[in-house]
Amino acid sequence: MITVNNVTLSFGKRVLFDEVNLSFSKGNCYGVIGANGAGKSTFLKILSGEIEPNKGTVDITPGERMAVLKQNHFEFDEITVLNTVMMGHKKLWDVMHERDAIYAKADFSEEDGMRAADLESEFGEMGGYTAESDAASMLSELGVKDEMHQLLMKDISGAMKVRVLLVQALFGNPDILILDEPTNNLDLVTISWLENFLAEYENIVIVVSHDRHFLDAVCTHVADVDRQKIKIYTGNYTFWYESSQLAARQLGDKNKKMEEKRKDLMEFIARFSANASKSKQATSRKKALEKLVIEDITPSNRKYPGIIFKQQREVGNQILNVEKLSKSVEGKVLFKDISFTVNKNDKIAIVADDHMAITAFFEIINGEVAADGGGKIEWGGTVTKAYLPNDNSKYFAEQGSLNLMDWLRQYVPSHVTDVDEPFLRGFLGKMLFTGDEILKKTGVLSGGEKVRCMVSRMMLQDPNVVILDEPTNHLDLESIQSFNESMTNFTGIVMLSSHDHTFMQTVANRVIELTPNGAIDKLMSFDEYLERKQANKLQLA
Repeated sequence: MITVNNVTLSFGKRVLFDEVNLSFSKGNCYGVIGANGAGKSTFLKILSGEIEPNKGTVDITPGERMAVLKQNHFEFDEITVLNTVMMGHKKLWDVMHERDAIYAKADFSEEDGMRAADLESEFGEMGGYTAESDAASMLSELGVKDEMHQLLMKDISGAMKVRVLLVQALFGNPDILILDEPTNNLDLVTISWLENFLAEYENIVIVVSHDRHFLDAVCTHVADVDRQKIKIYTGNYTFWYESSQLAARQLGDKNKKMEEKRKDLMEFIARFSANASKSKQATSRKKALEKLVIEDITPSNRKYPGIIFKQQREVGNQILNVEKLSKSVEGKVLFKDISFTVNKNDKIAIVADDHMAITAFFEIINGEVAADGGGKIEWGGTVTKAYLPNDNSKYFAEQGSLNLMDWLRQYVPSHVTDVDEPFLRGFLGKMLFTGDEILKKTGVLSGGEKVRCMVSRMMLQDPNVVILDEPTNHLDLESIQSFNESMTNFTGIVMLSSHDHTFMQTVANRVIELTPNGAIDKLMSFDEYLERKQANKLQLA
């Protein structure tokens, strides 16, 4: 168990945490959520001892071992891949090296023999005799091939380093596992492996992630960082979100009796419990939900952006026709001979093995980059597009002296004539820019603030076609949730690509894969597409 007692932390006048009291118990996985800047990663550093609070303590049950996912990808550059993993179990690593140093002595004494015997016993109890093969097996399961195991960390790719450091944290079955954004830079197959691993994990897991699908798959509880406090709620992210939204609606319904509200909440809990998916984690969740006190379900204090796309007019029958589109970069074929037609009601997930292909495709159909020779792009005359690029730097690079209101003013469409301050404040306010924030210079905006400005710009267009290249980048969970719901409810055309599994699954009804051999076009959900792709891989194997 890990217990947080009266933890307070401030930086100057800014109070991040004020007398936080929590306990984390064995068998549970806690997803730490909160707005950008709320202190999620800082809280993990307090738990791991990397940061000392101004006040309070963090107590761990004596004898329990904590492992932390390392964020410094260069820390182990001079260490082999296999040894980097084994160093994750510091006590085992130290015992092994002390034992080996004793055996290497030229003048091996009786005292050395007794110490070596003690170390051998301790080494065996910690699983030392199978440690190397266990580490190698776990590396292989995460796609780090055997031939890489003896390479130095500096000699493998960044993507492989991420996997090695993840294995390092998981190695040796730690009693407390702390993971900060573990799915970053992982492919869908590896994320699925990690979800299954953690679903079966019987110790304490505390994780920060913006990946809602991942949080839903692994978490039994949510630790909500809000207004200098942290409160633990039963259930995964979706349960927390939907139950808090239900509680907020009930709070506003003055005419509904308390007994009816309680009945609605109990029915919601029963439905959610019945829909749990993964066996071990579902059992843990069900037990937790059975102990849940109805009064613990409270409305969230969070503010959610109002992402609302209104179509100036409905799209006509002619939307987009793409014929024989190809693109190569420095001799590498990103895609070739891509042909398809966009139809009414299409919400298309664009996928590719290399995301550079997707970005290039979106840039081409938006007229920002030329395709290779030949090919044709035909947009319908009724189409009004709104595009969120992966890289928005060009929209801010030379306009750093503009405030948010003046920045947004330059993107008002020609058909809008009454452009006053309340009009512009309305669009910025929907993205939670309020008061004097609209006078902030665009040159000092964070990555998340820039994306929120870009979304305000898109809403101004009143589009009937929305094109999104990694829309969740830099956004907090509240913005991601709102954006996702907006695109789910949008009645126009959507073309999107995202690493956010939930976004892709809940929005798309068609999947187009860009390949060097043409387009693979499937009228199905994102999950169905992944299942078929995995089945095809297994058949080929």
